[in-house]
Amino acid sequence: MPEEKVPKRQMLEKEINSLNQEFENKVIHRTNQLKDMNTILEEEIVEKVRAKNELDKERNFTDALFNSAPWIIYLYDDQRKLVRWNKKHEELTGYSSDELARIKLMDWYEGDEKSQTAVVDGLKLVSQNGFGDAEVDLQRKDGTKIPMYLTASSVVIDGKLWFVGIGIDLTERKKREEENRYLNYYDVLTALNNRRFYELELKRLDVEKNLPISIIIGDINGLKLVNDAFSHDKGDELLQKAATAIRSACRLEDIVARWGGDEFVILLPQTNKEEAETIVKKMRELYSTIDINAINVSISFGWETKKRPGEDLLKVLKSAEDALYKNKIIENEGMRGNTINTIINTLHEKNPREEQHSKRVSQLCQSIGRALGLSEIEVSKLKVVGLLHDIGKIAIEEGILNKPGKLSGDEWEQIKRHPDIGWRILSTSYEMSELADGILAHHERWDGNGYPKGLKGDSIPRISRIIALADSYDAMISNRPYRNSLSEEEALLEIQKNAGTQFDPEITRIFTEKMLELMRSKEKWDGI
Repeated sequence: MPEEKVPKRQMLEKEINSLNQEFENKVIHRTNQLKDMNTILEEEIVEKVRAKNELDKERNFTDALFNSAPWIIYLYDDQRKLVRWNKKHEELTGYSSDELARIKLMDWYEGDEKSQTAVVDGLKLVSQNGFGDAEVDLQRKDGTKIPMYLTASSVVIDGKLWFVGIGIDLTERKKREEENRYLNYYDVLTALNNRRFYELELKRLDVEKNLPISIIIGDINGLKLVNDAFSHDKGDELLQKAATAIRSACRLEDIVARWGGDEFVILLPQTNKEEAETIVKKMRELYSTIDINAINVSISFGWETKKRPGEDLLKVLKSAEDALYKNKIIENEGMRGNTINTIINTLHEKNPREEQHSKRVSQLCQSIGRALGLSEIEVSKLKVVGLLHDIGKIAIEEGILNKPGKLSGDEWEQIKRHPDIGWRILSTSYEMSELADGILAHHERWDGNGYPKGLKGDSIPRISRIIALADSYDAMISNRPYRNSLSEEEALLEIQKNAGTQFDPEITRIFTEKMLELMRSKEKWDGI
C-alpha cells in the first residue's frame, strides 16, 4: 500500500469508529429512554388496575349497603321515572327489575286519592326545602297495599335534577298502634269496651237529646269462688259468657263495658227506667241457661235513669250502684250455698271414693266431739266440716286424685294445695266462713311439721285437730289402689304411736278409749 494512503485510511477508520460509538451511545440512550417509559407505563397500568380494583371494591361495598338496607331505596329522575332501586324494592313490591324500570312515581298510587295528595304535598316540600316526606299506601303488584313512610331529597348531578329517598314499611308499627288503640278502649278478655272508653262516652252522651239516659250495673256472683274451685281459666270463661249474654241483650247504640273485675256497666241513651228493666230481664233470661262446671251463672243488677238536664249523671251512676249492692246482698248468699253444694257434688263425681270417705270422717268427727263433751252446736259444725274437709280437692286434677301408684313430688305439692283452696271456697260464704279456718288447718301436725302454715300444738284450731285424727284413721282402714287397708287395731296402734307428734295427745287418748270401748262392745255382741 502506498505510504500516502495509510493516514487517509486511519482517518476513515477513526471516523467510522466515532460514528459507531455515537450510534451506540444513541441506541443506549434511546434504550434507557424506552426503559424509563416502560417503567412509567407499567406504573401507570398498575395504578390504573389498583384504582379499578379500589373502584370495584367501593362499588361492591356500596351495592352491598344499598341492597342490604332494611328499607326500599329509590332514585327518580326529573320526569319522575324510577331509574335506580335496591333489592328490597323488588322484594317488597313484587315487581321484577324490568317491570320497575317502566314505573313512574304516581303509578304506585293509582286510584288512591289520599296517597296521591300526600305525595304531591311531599314533593312541594322538596321544592321548597330540599327535603320532603309522606305517609302513603304503596300498592304492590298483587294489588295489596303496604303502609309506607317515604322520604325524598333533591340532588343535582351534572346539571340534572334527581330525587333520592327511602321508604320504610309501617305495617308492624301500624299493627302495634292498632293494638294499643284496642287496649286503650277494649277489655281483652271479654272484647267489651273498657272503663276508660265508658267514661269518655259518659261525657259525650250526657246531652239533652239523649234523655232519658239509663245506667245498668251488673256484678257476677261467685266469681272468686269459681276461680278458687275450678281455676282462673273457668272464671275467665264465666266472665266471657256473662259478657256475651249482656251484649246480646243490648242494642247496637248501647255502650256495654267491663267496669272492673266482675262488674259490667251499660249506658243506655234515650232509654227510660222501665225500658232499662226490660233489658235487665232479657239479660237474666239469656244467662239463666249458662253454667260453668254445672254452676249456673248469677248476675246481680242495679239501674237508675237520668230524666232531666240538670241531674248529675255521676249521681245517677251512684244510685245504680247502691241498687246493685242491695240486690246482691239478697241474691248472693243463696247462690254461694248452692255453688258450694254443686262443688262438693262435682268432687264426688270426679272421685266417688271421696264421698264415702267424707261421710265416714263426718261421723268420726261427731263421735269425737261428743266424747270430748262438746255442745250439740259444736258437734253439728263437726258434722258439716267433716263432709266438706276435702272440698279443696275440686281444683286438683282428676288424674292425680285417682292415681293408682305413688305420687311424684310435683303431684304431692298439688295435693297439698287443697286445704288452702278449701279455705278460699268456704270463705266466700258468710254461713261457712267460720268453718273455713278449720279446713285450712286440718293437715297441720301437733309437732309443727304439717302444712300449709306449719302450726304447732294448741295454735292449731281444735276442730282441725279432730278432723286430722278422723281423716287419718279412716284413710288407714280404707283400701287404696296403691296399698291394702290396716285393721282397726293396727290403725289405732298407728294413731297412738303418732300421739304428740302428728296428733293432739289428749284427743288421741279419748279417741282411742272410745274406739277400744266400741270394739269390746262389738266383740261382746259378736260372742252372744
